[in-house]
Amino acid sequence: MTSAFEPVRIAGSTLSNRIALAPMTRSRAAEGGIATALVAEYYTQRASAGLIISEGIQPSVVGQGYPFTPGLHSTEQVAAWREVTDSVHAAGGRIFAQLMHSGRIGHPSLLPDGLVPVAPSAVAAQGQLFTGEGMKDFVTPQELTGAEVRATVADYAEAARNAVEAGFDGVELHGANGYLIHQFLAPGTNRRTDEWGGPAENRIRFAVEVVKAVAAAIGAERTALRISPGNTYNDITEPDPQPVYEALVKEIDGLGLAYLHVLEHAPEARATTLALRKQFSGLLVLNPATEGPTDHRALTLIEDGTADVLAFGALFLANPDLPDRLRTEGPYNTPDPTTFFGGDARGYTDYPTR
Repeated sequence: MTSAFEPVRIAGSTLSNRIALAPMTRSRAAEGGIATALVAEYYTQRASAGLIISEGIQPSVVGQGYPFTPGLHSTEQVAAWREVTDSVHAAGGRIFAQLMHSGRIGHPSLLPDGLVPVAPSAVAAQGQLFTGEGMKDFVTPQELTGAEVRATVADYAEAARNAVEAGFDGVELHGANGYLIHQFLAPGTNRRTDEWGGPAENRIRFAVEVVKAVAAAIGAERTALRISPGNTYNDITEPDPQPVYEALVKEIDGLGLAYLHVLEHAPEARATTLALRKQFSGLLVLNPATEGPTDHRALTLIEDGTADVLAFGALFLANPDLPDRLRTEGPYNTPDPTTFFGGDARGYTDYPTR
């Protein structure tokens, strides 16, 4: 029986445990998408995780979907992230950059030079998002041309190179939660009739091409993918997700990726997780949906072989020393949702350790 506190190798490094900090948007970047000293402090506080997965980082200017989120597409952004990764490494941690192109989830007021959000198809998401000008309705995105799809794939690869230059141990591609890669996978947001849309083998193409391009740029052993089959977040519709994700995993399984990260949107998603677990020959990181709080009780998912690594979100946000607290089964600090997004050190770096 494998324990959550046993080491595991990812991207050529031996992780001290099988507990990961899940990627979480915190919106604390400075103007220009620059990670700050406060960001470095936040991640360094959590360096006892076997693996830190960063917040979503936009791979291009048009990939930004929220205010105060960081990028990896400029020299200044790379230099700022180097300060973060150096600090995490000095504390004994390992950190992957999550590359997140938000696609249609965004607003023109967040973008420069008259840019508008882009997507597989010109289908607006229902709902609103917070901008610097208050709450705004989602707009109809600009449908990417075939050439623009290819250029976007190249943007991911270039951002991955930047991540390695910035000192990250690897890159996780965000293919979940209704952002661009997920938008290509889902039939409700991908209504294309060319090679990038239609049947499942076409809808998975963008995800596969991005994974392959990043693997070619930085090495498959430093490349990972996050998915959330059936997740309806950000107005996504996937009426029959399992065959699509089985086809996707079949295409990427032989590449030798660092890991596959599955985010469960609900406990009933476990059947799909288990099917993909059987199909994927590499390491599986799981951000589980549980009936009660996701705490030390979830560690049985490693012990029974459901996953190789468990990713914790809000609980790790509120407990910088979470691996130690999981080992002793608590006690746990309570997360404060009012400080999740934006602001200063409050609810970010001021949660106490034991």
